[in-house]
Amino acid sequence: MPLFIIRQDITKINCDAIVNTTNTQLIGYSGVDLAIHKAAGPLLDAECRKIAPLDMYKAKITDGFNLPSKYIIHTSGPVWGGGHKGECSKLKSCYIECLKLAKKYKCKTVAFPLISSGNYGYPKDEALSSAVEIINGFLYENEMTVFLCVYDKTSYNISKQLFKDIREFIKDEDVFAGKCSAETLKNDLRGKRIFNSPKYLSCQDATNLNDYLKDMDKCFIETLFDYIDLKGLTDVQCYKKANVDRKTFNKLKNNPKQKPAKQTAVAFAIALELTLEETLHLLETAGLTLSNSNVFDKIIRYFLINGKYDLFEINEALFEFDQVLLGSIL
Repeated sequence: MPLFIIRQDITKINCDAIVNTTNTQLIGYSGVDLAIHKAAGPLLDAECRKIAPLDMYKAKITDGFNLPSKYIIHTSGPVWGGGHKGECSKLKSCYIECLKLAKKYKCKTVAFPLISSGNYGYPKDEALSSAVEIINGFLYENEMTVFLCVYDKTSYNISKQLFKDIREFIKDEDVFAGKCSAETLKNDLRGKRIFNSPKYLSCQDATNLNDYLKDMDKCFIETLFDYIDLKGLTDVQCYKKANVDRKTFNKLKNNPKQKPAKQTAVAFAIALELTLEETLHLLETAGLTLSNSNVFDKIIRYFLINGKYDLFEINEALFEFDQVLLGSIL
């Protein structure tokens, strides 16, 4: 992991490989294909003539030439024919073949467009759903960072009812009066390992500031490990479900003073299927919270309160409301 969904020109991404969705003759004639050929320069045209033809739903690799990326992986996706001609399995084959080739060439970072969603007419929301499914499946077993370039909201397919529910939730300022106190959380989760250690020392119990500061709660990573144990997951299962890469996880693990970004901390909470109260507790250890005055925060509250932990569905909603995505970068 992870998979980052971004809005960016694929020809400008600095990574080990970018994927070009092309035709069997590897001729840059339109769309992403034409843009990549123009940016890479004439040497790419010459190389493509040498390795053509390209079998449908397979992949071949060339140098990146004038592109920031080291390699270009070429694949030819299916033409949309209504969804009853095996388009889904053919599209998935394209992603699998590209990922296998990237792994063979030891690529650590790969950027994909939405294959077949342009001139080939594949519905963007279905193309995105298939891409996320197959890439996540691959990343669960392999260490690689994948960027998926998405440009418009038509790629997502948030339901009208979900959109309506979230919009009403965002407008409702009284939906959650505020986070519960540490003592309330302690009582609600009594007996769980998370609250075995620390003591909750009130200001009134401390004779001076030094005494008060001696009795600190656990830091973020310690609390995260407690929740991981509580939920019966391994560290690897947790950070992969959270769409967080191993490097980031190890950075937090090896430096207890390191504070995660909010989208990272929330992603862990979603992966662990924490309740709203548990999420607020985890965020609090990193100096974070979920307020009632921020759209991102309220959308996350909506999903937590309703017990919905599908990261892709949450990102659909965040994208619809122009918010940063969990596991994404700007």
